[in-house]
Amino acid sequence: MFVIAVTFEIHEDQSQVFLQAVTAQAHNSLSKEPDCLVFDVCVDPDRPNRVFLYEVYSDEAAFEHHIKTDHFREFDGTVSSMVLSKTIERWNRLPARAS
Repeated sequence: MFVIAVTFEIHEDQSQVFLQAVTAQAHNSLSKEPDCLVFDVCVDPDRPNRVFLYEVYSDEAAFEHHIKTDHFREFDGTVSSMVLSKTIERWNRLPARAS
């Protein structure tokens, strides 16, 4: 499985608008992309303008498809001016080992 972890720093006055957009993006990804298996949105309890995404795809090709979808492009265009910084990490998820 292929994992993307993204940490955003959002302009403080845009945090609520960003959260509405990113939760809609999570819903769209999960409902429209069968190979998007997990899309979690997390907020730092001490810094609500810091948002962490954890996304799991069946493989890297599924993620590459994700970033070409209309709903991703619309989200990216909507939030780009709200973002102070963004860090993206790519991971390979290992299968759980049975005992």
